[in-house]
Amino acid sequence: MDLKKKVVVITGGGRGLGRAMALAFAAEGADIAVLDLDAAELAETCALCQAQGVRASAYPANVTNEAQVIASLDGVVADFGRLDVMINNAGITRDALLVKVKDGEVVGGMTLAQWQAVIDVNLTGVFLGGREAAARMIRLGNGGLIINISSVSREGNPGQTNYTAAKAGVAAMAVVWAKELARYGIRSAAIAPGFCSTEILSSMKPEALAKVTAPVPLKRLGEPAEIASTAVFIARNDFVTGRVIEVDGGLRL
Repeated sequence: MDLKKKVVVITGGGRGLGRAMALAFAAEGADIAVLDLDAAELAETCALCQAQGVRASAYPANVTNEAQVIASLDGVVADFGRLDVMINNAGITRDALLVKVKDGEVVGGMTLAQWQAVIDVNLTGVFLGGREAAARMIRLGNGGLIINISSVSREGNPGQTNYTAAKAGVAAMAVVWAKELARYGIRSAAIAPGFCSTEILSSMKPEALAKVTAPVPLKRLGEPAEIASTAVFIARNDFVTGRVIEVDGGLRL
């Protein structure tokens, strides 16, 4: 795919990996549409993209809200006239052990609220984004690409039953969509990042950060720009579909 003047939609585009991907695609000459909850962060992402000479628009939306996702993508098509790449990036964590035991007694565990919050954003939100993007790509008749952001945690990370289930699910959905949508010229893939230098991890104390990076063969966090360059690679290579690309520094949980 030649990315110049293509329209790239990114959920969770206000900061972190989402912003890094917006900037990477803007550098390729693509126009950018970003969805997120924080209007101020969205505005900053748009300003950074516009500084690279491309169009960029913000669409404040909650990816768990079907009506808001539909309205946002309708807005993208109305404003830009096309929709070429959809990156389902928005995600949250609500970590807890399945059951918490102290002195041989079960004293707690992951709550239904913790489970549901992560499933709603990280799995249902991706489903809604993928479905609505695919529907518009088919109607527009230009083909397209859907990228789901999974995680190394899809292999099973203790304390993340909810997150692991969701990230395994979005990887599997990318494979299913590649098979279902190929007839319309739409590709689908996923990226499974390892631990990256986003706001949460970067703010850790040095000793805590050392524990996170210790099992990583490269002994460091990934950079958001490294994940973003992978998304650009998938977009530019028209023979990539139905695959999950792991960008994790060699980490195996």
